[in-house]
Amino acid sequence: MTTSKPFPGCIAQYDPNALPVGAAQEIVRQWATPRGHDAPVERVGLFDALDRVLAEDVVSPIDVPSHDNSAMDGYAFAGACLDGAREIDLSVIGAALAGQPFLDTPGAAQCVRIMTGALIPPGCDTVVPQELVAREGDAIRFAASAVQPGQNRRLAGEDLAKGRPALAAGRIMRASDLGLLASLGIAQVAVRRRLRVAFFSTGDELRSAGETLSPGSVYDSNRYTLYAMLRRLNVEPVDLGVVRDDRASLDKALRRATEAADVVISSGGVSVGDADFTRELMNSLGDVAFWKIAMRPGRPLAFGRLWSGPRAGEGESALFFGLPGNPVAVMATFYFIVREALLAMSGATRETLPLIQAVSPQPIRKRAGRTEFQRGIARRDDQGRFVVVTTGPQGSGVLSSMSEANCFIVLEHDRADVDAGETVDILLFAGLI
Repeated sequence: MTTSKPFPGCIAQYDPNALPVGAAQEIVRQWATPRGHDAPVERVGLFDALDRVLAEDVVSPIDVPSHDNSAMDGYAFAGACLDGAREIDLSVIGAALAGQPFLDTPGAAQCVRIMTGALIPPGCDTVVPQELVAREGDAIRFAASAVQPGQNRRLAGEDLAKGRPALAAGRIMRASDLGLLASLGIAQVAVRRRLRVAFFSTGDELRSAGETLSPGSVYDSNRYTLYAMLRRLNVEPVDLGVVRDDRASLDKALRRATEAADVVISSGGVSVGDADFTRELMNSLGDVAFWKIAMRPGRPLAFGRLWSGPRAGEGESALFFGLPGNPVAVMATFYFIVREALLAMSGATRETLPLIQAVSPQPIRKRAGRTEFQRGIARRDDQGRFVVVTTGPQGSGVLSSMSEANCFIVLEHDRADVDAGETVDILLFAGLI
């Protein structure tokens, strides 16, 4: 059982009914802490490790490269012969290939034909590139100024030294990391158990894809969007479907979700018209940090902690995010409020989302006193600068705008209207959505 603690009312600008985005992010950051050292750890093969969070440091068991080797195709020789010379003449006495080393030691006026990755022969420390050499039979000639002593040689342990950390705990495994571990001969790694995230939509009017619409009903898109965003984070999604708009159904869904998951996410049911009912239920099940944030889209957003027991503080606990019902608001609040929390609880090292500056060739309407995330289409101009335009109408129910866009235009809290030609921050969707 996780015990409760007061929400951080000391945070600057704390107002549970109209919280600036930065303050909301800080509150969530304080509560979305990594699971303890007793959190389950799994050992998985490299083919199953992509996007998993490392549970412990990986230390290199070998030097990489394991021996001095050639950085290019050419001829290996002792670099001492370059001192004071203008032109070098050497005889070729053999060849070294990757996996087929030349084990004899060349004399002072001798060299070895060598391929990229092949071991540097004994007594050699320099490689002259083949394109800088004139060869006739078993003899080569090149200008001494073409190469420096020790050049074009990769040293043993230059990439990774034996006993040194190769990857740090908390890293989200990328494709390049799998290759790195394979190069060390490591076949399995320890990773954190996937975070379990239960999610559902609320609304009597909602129908799942494939069902028949009745008058007044609409298809539920939010669950499918949430599922996809959760899969991108490689957490374990628990789909609880559509929950009816009544206290008993929501109470049952929240308790069931809290028992099944580390985090609970709902969409809908936290707007102005529904807030009193939801707040009453939330207060009986847990603690609520805030209900609204100064954000567009996404103003109605509840965040707190739930318990599965008869009263707050009893039974299993889970963090709770009550997202708006409008589809674009669901995506915006997920990426700018929820995403970081899920990664932190998964044990991943925190990384700030990278914002890029772009020029807006058109004016953008913006009201000061809230952070806005407008959908945009960014491109490079002839000077290599990013230029961004909005997708058009920015209503939070216009889901097609998210499909058309390739970025969010991030307009900060205190900013007012943007004039044509001004610079704005954008967050590219590539690698995010």
